[in-house]
Amino acid sequence: MAAELHVELVAAHRSVWSGAATLVIARTTSGDIGVMPGHQPLLGVLESGPVTIRTSDGGTVIAAVHGGFISFADDKLSVLAEIAELSDEIDVQRAERALERAKSEADDAAERRAEVRLRAVAGAH
Repeated sequence: MAAELHVELVAAHRSVWSGAATLVIARTTSGDIGVMPGHQPLLGVLESGPVTIRTSDGGTVIAAVHGGFISFADDKLSVLAEIAELSDEIDVQRAERALERAKSEADDAAERRAEVRLRAVAGAH
């Protein structure tokens, strides 16, 4: 079994993160999944939620991901998201304002996106 897996986190318009990792945790339509080196091949549909990447150097990368797919084979993991942003790219005050606006407008999709962004930031600290 390999000691690490190669991860590519890609959004519709950019590469968000790429590197070596020991574990990736994501939320799929079937539930939360953790992928480690040597995992069985998989293809899943992502739910909106934080994706946590435990890097090979002992660090942690957390991204807010909204929709997309996750695939894994031969110790290569791809997270292909409609929208993805790293926790350190998220403007907390802007996300809080978006959450309040979404609640006042009863916009469930916008509320979920704002909540995911805030959870990603909270998980990084």
